[in-house]
Amino acid sequence: MPVKSPAKAAKAAKSAMSPEHKKALAIGREESRAVRRYLEAIEAHKPKRGRKRTSEGIQNRLNQIDAKLPGADPLTRVHLVQEKMNLENELANKEETVDLGALEKDFIGAAKGYGERKGITYAAWRAAGVDATVLRQAGIARTRG
Repeated sequence: MPVKSPAKAAKAAKSAMSPEHKKALAIGREESRAVRRYLEAIEAHKPKRGRKRTSEGIQNRLNQIDAKLPGADPLTRVHLVQEKMNLENELANKEETVDLGALEKDFIGAAKGYGERKGITYAAWRAAGVDATVLRQAGIARTRG
């Protein structure tokens, strides 16, 4: 009779994951993904203080940087290069449109179950920037604690 190695014996002792467990894991991943996407979107689109920059204003500043770069000393050059990279990133993000409505809809479907599993309170959702009406639509009640 062949002798089983400890690794094979441990593998045989493990039971396969049930279909219900696999389904629960998949639901958890989907809910987590929906919550993360929505929170990232509202964070990225949060109103910022000050005057809004236009695409034209950003492009004008990029042109000024390009004109200054050839004659700049090394320290100024590195600052200009970084500013140029930041502005190009801002310009690219400005042109990228996000369907906040679809993300909100997915969040509404996922937030209650996700929050209950993870112990996230109404106050925590609000502190993260989620609007009260969205929480109400998701079925997350305001509680006293």
